Amino acid sequence: MMTEQSSKHILVIRLSAMGDVAMTVPVIKAMIRSYPAVKITVVSRAFLKPIFENIPNVSFYTADVKGKHKGILGLYKLYKELKALRIDVVADLHNVLRSKILGIYFKIGGYKVSKIDKGRAGKKALTRTKDKVFKQLKTTHERYADVFKEIGYDVLLVKEDVLAQRELTQKITIFTGQDQKKWIGIAPFAAFAGKTYPFELIEKVIAKLSETNQYKIILFGGPADKKQLATLENKYEQVINCAGLFSFKEELALISNLDLMLSMDSGNAHLAAMFGRKVITIWGITHPYAGFYPYGQPIENALLADKEKYPLLPTSIYGNKFPEGYENVMQTITPIAVFDKIVKVIE
Repeated sequence: MMTEQSSKHILVIRLSAMGDVAMTVPVIKAMIRSYPAVKITVVSRAFLKPIFENIPNVSFYTADVKGKHKGILGLYKLYKELKALRIDVVADLHNVLRSKILGIYFKIGGYKVSKIDKGRAGKKALTRTKDKVFKQLKTTHERYADVFKEIGYDVLLVKEDVLAQRELTQKITIFTGQDQKKWIGIAPFAAFAGKTYPFELIEKVIAKLSETNQYKIILFGGPADKKQLATLENKYEQVINCAGLFSFKEELALISNLDLMLSMDSGNAHLAAMFGRKVITIWGITHPYAGFYPYGQPIENALLADKEKYPLLPTSIYGNKFPEGYENVMQTITPIAVFDKIVKVIE
């Protein structure tokens, strides 16, 4: 049944980071599926715009937070620009200082603003070393859905709310070549050491995959990782390195065509999951219980550090804090365990 509410224009605020922005996609897709008359405008950083291309009823608005939208006056300017789009309600999926200030302007302007509850108390209880409460917390996707619920939209998340595969450009097809091998994406880096699988171990996984001669292994990373990843490309026959080669839009097209992505607890896992690709994740001092598990992926696709050996796990939400002696938790996940999991999931 169509209500007056279901034809509203919703502003969605999520200014960063890449993985968190990617996690909005299944929820926005569910919204559009459930309320086809709704219009959504996503406000975020310019480089993230390609994520939202081709989603019906969804527009993108660039927040230039380092330029014309910088500071309190800049955010007021952004508010006036957004207001001119005839926004009805505001969903703040970020709940940080910038989005709060923007939200205040909208509230003063008489708009309903709903913001995400990040569940800080539960996350603190999950990661503390004493009196730990080790249990599954609400997922980020569920927290996003709660924000829409508060403004009157009940959203049921289903596994099918993912993006369609994208067409490969000529530049990408020249890069990948024409053989019939299955494509495995490997993103070996993360923002913090606490959630990065040691490079010498990821190399062992890559060596073993290359040896089978059954897969094309595509390495993902930022321009700064290009040199380090090139050492693997030069060493192993089935390996190609796309770090620094493509625009973000092209990289998304490539990710959407993978058969499987192996990633840390980081942005690439969420980019692959938003296209419904198979994703295997490696977890060190962080844990899926914190709510950042890639969308629609079976939990058995998570490879976890040994909690028996390291009972205080998880010790951090973001991978930046660990007690003494927890530097090497990742090494309890063997390269053969990673290899076996890839072969099982991809076949």
